[in-house]
Amino acid sequence: MGEVDIPNLEELEELKAKSFTKRVALITAIFAVVLAITSLGGNNVTKGMLLSQQQASDQWAFYQSKAMREHLYRTNKEMVKAVLLERGSLMNPAARDHYEALEQKFGGEEARYRQEKAKIEKDAKTLEADRDLNNSRDPYFDYAEVLLQIAIVMSSISILSGSRIIFYFSLGSAALGSLLSLNGYLLLFTIPFFH
Repeated sequence: MGEVDIPNLEELEELKAKSFTKRVALITAIFAVVLAITSLGGNNVTKGMLLSQQQASDQWAFYQSKAMREHLYRTNKEMVKAVLLERGSLMNPAARDHYEALEQKFGGEEARYRQEKAKIEKDAKTLEADRDLNNSRDPYFDYAEVLLQIAIVMSSISILSGSRIIFYFSLGSAALGSLLSLNGYLLLFTIPFFH
């Protein structure tokens, strides 16, 4: 009968440790990929939030300009009306016609600015809604990044120490971070203290 080579117990332990280390290293790499995706989402949300705020501010400034012009034309129209009421019957027909044409022109301009103002207001509110949406998504990405970074550090420590408990903690941290990251993209639920 041939000899059976029984593996050394220390060699088995070493192989087992290497297997654990390789698996943890692979899972740590996956954590890093999820962290990169989370960072991308967080950066895009922040940029979107800032851009929407800036564009909304521009729209509101434009709105204010239109409101001032509308008010100017309304004031001019009222002044012309007052002149017509005060001196209308005493005016020569050409002057009266001119004042009436001015009243019509000012009224038309006032209405045009009122209409333009309504469209600008709608656009500004749409931009503000976009800003608010991005603002509500941002904290999820922030906390997800922190939890994923903690998961990477803890899994690295588990490789060095060979501790499965620390690795399980890193798995929990990564799972929670991944869930928050997914929620940052999809807004499936809200956590009140994040807002």
